[in-house]
Amino acid sequence: MLIPASQLPAAARTFVQKKFPGNKIMYVQRDGLIFYTYDVRLDNGVEIDFDRSGNWDKVDCQYTAVPASIIPAPIASYVKVNFPEMPITKIDKKIYGYSVELSDEFELKFTSNGMLLFMDD
Repeated sequence: MLIPASQLPAAARTFVQKKFPGNKIMYVQRDGLIFYTYDVRLDNGVEIDFDRSGNWDKVDCQYTAVPASIIPAPIASYVKVNFPEMPITKIDKKIYGYSVELSDEFELKFTSNGMLLFMDD
């Protein structure tokens, strides 16, 4: 169900304002019956998924880099050393840790403490 951006949890609205300043929320879709999740799309094409408390679960910047401040330091370091010309364009929180996608759609999976688990092209 589409809802106004004002109905997003405060934490989600703050995240968008701080991490994507100057971008506007185009739409918010609320999913679920009891435990809501929120799918947000910004005017620059970025898609962000939030949990019911307003914490981000996934940030997909399509063709631009994900804000560095949301990437755990060990993951950012690994990518910088091993793939210096390929920015992270998508980051997704998973049960095992994080899945990141690079600009060439190469996917890396990391534990929650940033240890590489798997690479997939």
